[in-house]
Parts: sequence; C-alpha cells; structure tokens
Amino acid sequence: MANYKPDLSCQNKFIPINFAEQILPGTFEYALCYIVENKLDLSGFDAWYNNDKTDAAAYPPSVMLKIILLGYAHGLISSRRIAKACETNILFMSVSGDIQPHYTSVAGFVAKMHEQIEPLFTQVLMICDEEGLIGRNMFAIDGCKLKSNASKEWSGTFDELGRKKAKLERASKRIIERHQSQDSLSEELITQDLKQKEKLDKSADKITEFLATHEEKTGSKGKPIKSNITDPDSAKMTTSKGTIQGYNGIAINDDKHQIILQAQAWGSVGEQQTLQPAVKQLKQLDKLNIDKSTDEQTIKFTADSGFNSEANLEYMAKSGFDTYIADNQFRKRNPLFKDSETYETEQEKRRLKRSKGKPRLFTSEDFHYDETTQTCRCPAGNDMWRSGINVKSHNQKYTRFCGYLKDCKVCPLQQQCMRQPPTKTGRQVQFKNDESREQLSYIDKMKAKIDSPMGRRQYSKRLGCIEPVFGNITVNKGMNKLTLRGQTKVNAQWQLYCLVHNLEKLRNTMH
Repeated sequence: MANYKPDLSCQNKFIPINFAEQILPGTFEYALCYIVENKLDLSGFDAWYNNDKTDAAAYPPSVMLKIILLGYAHGLISSRRIAKACETNILFMSVSGDIQPHYTSVAGFVAKMHEQIEPLFTQVLMICDEEGLIGRNMFAIDGCKLKSNASKEWSGTFDELGRKKAKLERASKRIIERHQSQDSLSEELITQDLKQKEKLDKSADKITEFLATHEEKTGSKGKPIKSNITDPDSAKMTTSKGTIQGYNGIAINDDKHQIILQAQAWGSVGEQQTLQPAVKQLKQLDKLNIDKSTDEQTIKFTADSGFNSEANLEYMAKSGFDTYIADNQFRKRNPLFKDSETYETEQEKRRLKRSKGKPRLFTSEDFHYDETTQTCRCPAGNDMWRSGINVKSHNQKYTRFCGYLKDCKVCPLQQQCMRQPPTKTGRQVQFKNDESREQLSYIDKMKAKIDSPMGRRQYSKRLGCIEPVFGNITVNKGMNKLTLRGQTKVNAQWQLYCLVHNLEKLRNTMH
C-alpha cells in the first residue's frame, strides 16, 4: 500500500521573509516596482499633503500607487480587498514594504487620482516609446462597455421618475390606510409595515430631490433621455450580455505591441461623439510625434461603424491620418461575406425580423428617371410630377418627384411602394443632381475607399489590433466593472486600468 507525505498547505507556519526576494525579475510586480520607483516623477502628489510639521505621516504615494495597480492586475478592484491583501498576501506585503493602509485610505487615493493620472499615463507612454514598443504604423479606436457603481433601476426620464415617485407615495399611503382600517394588527406586523413605509418614503424623497436639483438630459434630436439618480453621468447601455448601467471606455492603441495611447470613459455620450475628442487628445502627445508620418507612409487609423458619421469622416480627412472607418453595410457589400449571416449587424437583423413576410419596399433604383428630359415613371408605369429642383438634404442636392394621389390610391403595387396607404400625397422619390454626384460626401468617399482591395486589407487588421486589448483588461485581468461614480473619477479609474495594460507590455523589457 502506498505511503505519501501529508499535505500541509492549510497549516500556518512562522518563517523569516526577505521581502525583496519575493519580487522576481520578469514578473509584473518587478516591472511595476522598478518603473514606479525609478522612472516616474511622483512629485505632483506632494501637493496633497501638508503634514511636515503637524499631523501623522502619510502613506508614500509610490506605495499606494503600486498596491492599487497590483491589485487591479489581479482583479482586486475593491479597496477593501486591496487593503486585506496587504495584510495577508506575501506579494502585496513585499510590494508595499509591509505597509498596511486602511481601505478608506486606498479608496481616498483612488478617488483623487484624477488630479495626477494624466501626467502618469503620459510618462508611462514615454517609457514605452523609449523601449521601442510604439510602431506608428496603425492606430485603432474602439469602446468597451463597463458596468458602473449604480443601479439601472434608478434610471429613467424625468416623466418616468415622476411616475415612479407617485407609485411609491401611493404604496406608502396604502400602508397607513390598512393600519387605520385594521386595529387588530400585531405589533410585529405593524413594525414591519412601518419599516417598509420608511423605505418607500426615503426612495420617494430621493427622487424628489434629484428632480429638483438636476436638469433633464436630451438626446441629439432634442428628445428626453434617461438619467440615473445614483450616478447621473452614467447611462444605460446594451451589451452582448444584456443592458447595463455603465460607461463606455474608449481607447486608442498602436498595432505593434497594442500599447494604449489614449483612454477616456464616457457615459451618456454616443460613440460617434467620442472620436474627435479622443483624436484631439492623442495629437496633443507632442513627444510621441503623432502628427509626423513614418518614413514609408502615413499613419493609418481604423474604427468600426459605431464611429462612422459625416462630421467624423470630414474631421479625420483633415487630421493627417490615412483613415479607414467602416459603415453599417460594409460587410454586405463584401463578396467574402455575401452568404454569411454571422457578420450581419444587429440593426440589419432587427430590420429583417420586422419585415418578415412583407414585400421589399421600392427604392429610387426601381423608378425610371430620365435625367435629360427630367421625367420620371414609377414601377407601375405611371408618370410622376417634378415637385422640387435642387432640394437640399444632408449637404446634397436632389431633384424630387411625386406620384399623383389618384394613381397611388388604386395602384396594385401600393404595398411594395408605400408603408401606409396615401392620404394627402403620393409616393415621393428623389435623385442626386449632377453637381451633387460630383461633390461626393465623405461617407460616400469612405465607402469607395474601404471597398477597394487595399481598404479591405487595411480594415481587416483592426480586429486584431484593438479587440485583444479589451479582452486582456476585462477577462484576463478581471477589470470588468467600475467602483467609482461620476465622469471625472470614472475616467481616472479607466485610465488606471489601461495603465495596468501598458505596464504589463513593459514587463518583458524589464530585466
């Protein structure tokens, strides 16, 4: 019969420890300690403290920064878990020099990091550049949606929040009415009901205070959008795992070693609106010579369809980058994906689902337009009258035609031509003028560029350039949610997450 030595892994043991020997070369903690202690200028943190003559000594900013970044790298996002690790984990003890800060000190340091994160982030980028990790061949931008420290149950437009408040007040009133109508209730039930009423009143007062102290948000079309009482800067976002209350972490990275060059978190701002601020901040990194092209070619810049808009494409055309930004129909025009439903956009899937069983509506291509005689006939063969010349729409000029109401009302192709039966006017259709066709929009120019063999080849590199970055941050490192509230603090925490990613890239260069 076999005889094995006992497993003593759960047994406590007192042993002498040399903290310096626990930090091994080639590890993340070794690179972290070396960079923070020898490469970064942390003098900006001195302004936080004024205790040279009075008060107790403060925790060194270098130590606090190291344990926070080390905690994030191991998925310890909570300040309580980081503080606990400094008491029980030998690695955290070694990195901190056996300093054991209270979790409130850790939380306070992270909350104030927005004052110093920008210079720290830039300093690490300069180190990456010195080590040759930034290639300047292609940059890619994308967003990663992270859950915020706020409940989506407290989201809604002002009208929805007002209705929720009224509902809470009615529930509270019903408790009082029940007590007045039933005198024989037990003390235990009365106490329970009073606690419930206090909770309902507190929630109603919370909504009342929010409505009185905040202005309602409106979208790009002027319609009210949802606000969140717990964190007004956050927003409801749809992800592959459902709807979350959170922020969109935007990042721009280089394709050589996937170094993150710019990072910023956005709440209730559409993804299209984040491109220009992100590129402006990227171009402000003068020491990286972003504006200068490489000897061989201009720096390429890629983004997915979420960033595609006329304003963004016009801005990027003047930015100096060789830009490749896809549109929603990019894959449908690519013959490689012609028979594949895997790459259909969610918007197209919803459209197909809504139109299931219904005939396809006619487009302008189905109408017979004679540009020479300026006449037009509908698919049913009926003549149409010209209702407008040089009609402006989306910076384009069109010639517009309209069907006669008497023809459209009895047309056998009405269901294929119009979504609803005509009541006041017949079907309208418009065609681009010669002048408009010569002056192509930036969207049309980008479609032609990205549909070319070179454009498809360059855009295909985007996926391998940016997506692994978010996979490393959210999955490998476990930094998949935010613990702070407010745009400023959340933005600093997102940059700390990206800082961990960049420090890990520097690990292999530290010996």
